[in-house]
Amino acid sequence: MADQYRLLNQIEKKRQVLINAVAKEGLNSSLAVQYSQELDDLLNHYDRLFTENVHHSPGSLAQA
Repeated sequence: MADQYRLLNQIEKKRQVLINAVAKEGLNSSLAVQYSQELDDLLNHYDRLFTENVHHSPGSLAQA
């Protein structure tokens, strides 16, 4: 559970960094794109670690 909390904290921090970069540099700036990709990586990592059972459980929407 501590790992999940730590990863969620990293995700939220990166989201805020991205929001600030977009506000200062613009949506298409290289810095905003970099932070967006880093946030994507964190979100994908979270998905792999903590939502695997949801995607593979009987009757889940992922199987529909």
